Amino acid sequence: MIELSLIGIGTGNPQHMTLQAIDALNAQDLILIPNKGAGKDDLAGLRREICTRAIEGGGPKIVEFALPMRDEATKSYHRRVDDWHDAIAEIWWQNITANLREGGKAGFLVWGDPSLYDSTMRIAERLKTLADIKLTVIPGITSIQALTAAHAIPVNEIGAPFTITTGRQLRENGWPDSADTLVIMLDGECSFQSIDAQEAEIFWTAYAGMENQISVAGPLAEVAGQIIETRAKARAEHGWIMDIYLLRRR
Repeated sequence: MIELSLIGIGTGNPQHMTLQAIDALNAQDLILIPNKGAGKDDLAGLRREICTRAIEGGGPKIVEFALPMRDEATKSYHRRVDDWHDAIAEIWWQNITANLREGGKAGFLVWGDPSLYDSTMRIAERLKTLADIKLTVIPGITSIQALTAAHAIPVNEIGAPFTITTGRQLRENGWPDSADTLVIMLDGECSFQSIDAQEAEIFWTAYAGMENQISVAGPLAEVAGQIIETRAKARAEHGWIMDIYLLRRR
């Protein structure tokens, strides 16, 4: 039997690790670390650093694997993602079976929390069709928490709702009616440019929680250009960027 643990590790700061996550890491026989290739290998490096700090003694075997690229052909977005998840699940299974021939405990370090705009649990469900697998999920600090901490703001107004959505949704559907506060994730195109800049205040952070964290805040009409320029410069410098922002109606 395979016991599969999806361990939330926060947003790149080793101090984000909970005691539960540290215990889970130390209990594994195998830890698999994805490597997204040149320009993004520091993400794998951060996972390795977390393992070095958190694991005591000999610890589990650590194996890196190359993460397959998503096919950006003409098929629909959901089909592309679904096929990509199938490919990742296959690589997971190859590495698990090669390293745990008699069964055992395998762990994956999940950026942020496994429940929030992350597909690790969906990929793990695919493995359940291949073998008897027990799935355990360890929660982690989210990028939303790191964002609001960076700006020292609450995510919601008093008694008011907020909406978590994506850059794609903001571009295609505009500001939803559900709330006056939006948290925008997975936005590679600075989608705040698609809304009326006069109506919003923005709190933007890149590399939230990491040593190289960058934050900009203010009326959207005044700081949008600064954010776009800062984001482009940071991406060119590091080869990758992860950012998140909160929009609030003024």
